[in-house]
Amino acid sequence: MAQVELDVFQSRERSNWVRLRTLVWLRWFAIAGQIVAVLVARYVYHLTLEVGLITVVIGLPILVNVVSMFLYPETRRLSEGEADLMIGFDLLQLGALLYLAGGLSNPFALLILAPVTVASTILPLRSTLVLGGVTLAIITLLRFDSLPILTADGAPLTLPELFVFGFWVALIIGVVFVGVYARQVTQETLSMGEALAATQMALAREQKLTDLGGVVAAAAHELGTPLATIKLVSRELMDELDGNADLQEDARLINEQADRCRDILRSMGRAGKEDQLLRQAPLETVVREASEPHMDRGKTVSITLSPPEGTEARQPHILRRSEIIHGLRNLVQNAVDFAASEVRVEITWTEETITVRINDDGPGFPASVIGRIGDPFVRRRWSDGSSKRRPGYEGMGLGLFIAKTLLERSGAVLTFLNGSEKQQSGLRSGAIVTVEWPRASIEGSLDATGALGDNTLIT
Repeated sequence: MAQVELDVFQSRERSNWVRLRTLVWLRWFAIAGQIVAVLVARYVYHLTLEVGLITVVIGLPILVNVVSMFLYPETRRLSEGEADLMIGFDLLQLGALLYLAGGLSNPFALLILAPVTVASTILPLRSTLVLGGVTLAIITLLRFDSLPILTADGAPLTLPELFVFGFWVALIIGVVFVGVYARQVTQETLSMGEALAATQMALAREQKLTDLGGVVAAAAHELGTPLATIKLVSRELMDELDGNADLQEDARLINEQADRCRDILRSMGRAGKEDQLLRQAPLETVVREASEPHMDRGKTVSITLSPPEGTEARQPHILRRSEIIHGLRNLVQNAVDFAASEVRVEITWTEETITVRINDDGPGFPASVIGRIGDPFVRRRWSDGSSKRRPGYEGMGLGLFIAKTLLERSGAVLTFLNGSEKQQSGLRSGAIVTVEWPRASIEGSLDATGALGDNTLIT
């Protein structure tokens, strides 16, 4: 993944996430609920409330909503500061309303969790902590001071002190738990969404390279005939201009340049056919193509075939799918990044499965994260406390996530583990990644002679 792609997906800024219209409509629902609650308490249960002050407190958000709808378009997205003010206003309005209506003796005090939940999902950590602190301060104030609700006979409607204390503790715990929980879920959803988008971009880039190779091969094929004509005419001119040395030299130069263009196009056409237009290829060829960009990075990358005894000796021909090539390439890159000196890629197959095992002689996967390998943005921590990152990647794990996602899309099952001193592959330690496909999911068809089937493009 190019760094420019990461710049798009690794921006963790949460401003401009929410539209003004969304918060306005949520506020309208809250206002409607507050009005209904006051009317029911006053005219159904005949409770005595500070109706005048309560009307003012409920009227303020109505005024703010009306002004917002007239001054700003519905599609306006709020900046971080604007969202802070909107949610902070709602929090203070609800706190004032609860102060006028019994404090923590009012069962609707539970709704004070709503602004914290919204803030945890759309605001940065700093703003969330500030609003969470304000919420805790309001809850604590309501615990010790509020205007009571009076029954029809004038008695204050209050809960026993033990219940009020328990409700206060429950709200404190609820603010912290709901805030942390909502934020964590949102963070994981965001990370997964960004990583999946990065995966799609990587696959699209690989597909564009494939399409470009096809265009190159087609151009080389189509330009062959005009160049042959130019070469033929230039030879005839050389024969006819036997007595004119200057013009004959020009004709000879045209002939030589035509030969040069033919050689260039022949090379381009061969590359296009071998690298791009071939839809099926031997298993080793596909694995070698995926590994080739990382074979000259100062580490030894060896590819071996080891079919089990009793299986056919001829290696299977598989589909050259972009997901397979790009996924294997990322796995080899990760192995080369952390290998001490050697990476071994072992290819094997049975009648039912095809397996590629990638083993490096590096420090292996840390035990603390081996169960989470394949999640996006997982960093590798070493025993000395340092954090190694793959070159060009902001967060360790995005490349493995892309590889895992693409290969699983092709039908593969991946396993990640650490080697031991006695493993059969010959390397004493390091990380081992095993990719296993059912043969039916990636194997290309062959005709009776062993040649590629009709669905293979060869030009």
